[in-house]
Amino acid sequence: MTLPLADFVPVWGLLAMNITSPGPNVLNTMATAIGSGRRAGIGSALAVGVGLGLWCLGMTLGIVTLFRLWPPTRTIMTCVAIGLLLSFAWRYLQNARRQLRHRSVAALAASGGLTVPQAFVRSLTINVLNPKALTTWVTILSLFPTAEAGIADILLLGLVAMLIGLAIHLAYAIAFSTARAARIYQGAAPWINLTVATFFCVFAMRLGYGLFS
Repeated sequence: MTLPLADFVPVWGLLAMNITSPGPNVLNTMATAIGSGRRAGIGSALAVGVGLGLWCLGMTLGIVTLFRLWPPTRTIMTCVAIGLLLSFAWRYLQNARRQLRHRSVAALAASGGLTVPQAFVRSLTINVLNPKALTTWVTILSLFPTAEAGIADILLLGLVAMLIGLAIHLAYAIAFSTARAARIYQGAAPWINLTVATFFCVFAMRLGYGLFS
């Protein structure tokens, strides 16, 4: 490993916040656990971990190549990432505002009758095809010194990303295999959105400071 641990921590922190926040992957894991049982929910969580590893390796290796071919890409990506972070923060803030005002959250329809392999394939498909994942990794890799990273750094980044996603979704699968737990989560959704919006604003300011300092 050639990079210090301090270069990884902000990336993993941003990733954890993004994974925790309500979205297609989270709702799918919860719905699978409620409708098809804990084992299917765990299969869904495993797929999230695999999907994160695939996104990390694919995006990181691609960005490294792009940086080496055209160095100004780093500055362009940083500007794009700042815009995306602020856009994410605004979206989560609006979601929280709407949820607090109308007491509404995303509908959570149970997904019943799925076997573990079916739940795995369904979750992996959602993860790989989710456009939010692309913008998230563009943002994440603007925080990470990709051009200076060695293969061991990239593998560590991907491995821990997989473990973070797996741990969070395993917690969802185990906890939300009951309808009562899902209702509690939905009640907390506005405050989760507010927290995520705050963190995204902080990361945007951090990127902006690094760009213009």
